Amino acid sequence: MCRSIKTLRPPMTPETTDEDIRAAALQYVRKVSGFRTPAAHNRAAFERAVEAVAEATRQLLGDLEVRGRSRAE
Repeated sequence: MCRSIKTLRPPMTPETTDEDIRAAALQYVRKVSGFRTPAAHNRAAFERAVEAVAEATRQLLGDLEVRGRSRAE
């Protein structure tokens, strides 16, 4: 679906920044909505969606346990 979104979990990406997470969330919302840039009347909904996807991504990455690695690494 979103082929240009990169894998953010270790060991594929040793260090993931908030910018990486937001960029992936933005790409996802753009793809799902079909809008690269939303119209003014949709901007708030678009931004809420980006933030919700980014937060879900942070939670997912924090909860994932990669075999052979501890969460603290």
